[in-house]
Amino acid sequence: MTFSLWLSLLGACLLISFTPGAGAINTMNNALNAGFRRSFWGILGQQAALLVHVLVVAAGVGVLVANSPVAFAVVRYLGAAYLVYLGIGLLRAKPDADTAAVDVRAHEPASSMFRRGLWVNLLNPKAIVFFLAFTPQFIRPLEPLVPQYLVLIGTIVAVDILVMWFFFAATAKGFRRFTRNARGQRILNLVFGTLFIFVAALLLFMHQ
Repeated sequence: MTFSLWLSLLGACLLISFTPGAGAINTMNNALNAGFRRSFWGILGQQAALLVHVLVVAAGVGVLVANSPVAFAVVRYLGAAYLVYLGIGLLRAKPDADTAAVDVRAHEPASSMFRRGLWVNLLNPKAIVFFLAFTPQFIRPLEPLVPQYLVLIGTIVAVDILVMWFFFAATAKGFRRFTRNARGQRILNLVFGTLFIFVAALLLFMHQ
């Protein structure tokens, strides 16, 4: 993976991690109820789920690469189109007043927090589809695949841990209030929707 492509991967990972979702809400609730340090157990569970998603998608993409480079290219372009679709969906989304997350017990064991973090991400039906769209953007079919996937997985997990812990967990109260405000949600949807479309276009031009 070239340095310029890795920088694109880094930017895309930051965008995805900063986009509020079930994992972010789970992390904020863990921090509010169990404390900043102990919220890390839930974050680790979420990363375990991300690893499962990426490995499943990597296996499928590996089959595509081995059998049909054309099919791989089709998936890559469809993936970029899906990112645009996500961006448009955010731009058109209406604020949701009900953003309450799962109940978190103040003295919940670390193992329980880990399991909930795992299931929050693992049972997201859109995750596999998203990573199927996301992964091919950063893989060169004619280069060794294993090192590329190691860089991909390492970057995704490292960025998500840092963002979840040092942003969402550390600023849980203020950011949670912001996401529950209709105006704040509209601003976030506008920003992240535009960025999704921008990243899709950037990846298509850089991955030649």
